[in-house]
Amino acid sequence: MAQSIKLGDDIMKIVRRESELQSRSIAGQIAHWMRIGRAIEKSGNFDHIRITAALAGDIETTELTDEEKDVWLDSFVEKLAQPGPDENAFFARRRQLGLGVGLDEAGNLLREKAARKA
Repeated sequence: MAQSIKLGDDIMKIVRRESELQSRSIAGQIAHWMRIGRAIEKSGNFDHIRITAALAGDIETTELTDEEKDVWLDSFVEKLAQPGPDENAFFARRRQLGLGVGLDEAGNLLREKAARKA
């Protein structure tokens, strides 16, 4: 029996793009990635708890296996791409004040435009 789930717009954007590139349906792409992820987790080549610990800074990445480093790097890059609440608040305040460079609600880079003098 099919089930519905909700995924964030950011995830769906990635799924849609990859499904087009791989000539799969959206559901097919998600199922494909799910099977890969499950196989990797069960492979014994890495320990997800160790990767999580490295992401949290509790262990050094030098302690990870090559397979664990690959997964850690993907997760690390993904986390870097997501602004935190403090960063969002900082740029929202700058936008309110009409100052500096920031990001709009869609994550696009904005630059300050010189105010016109009357």
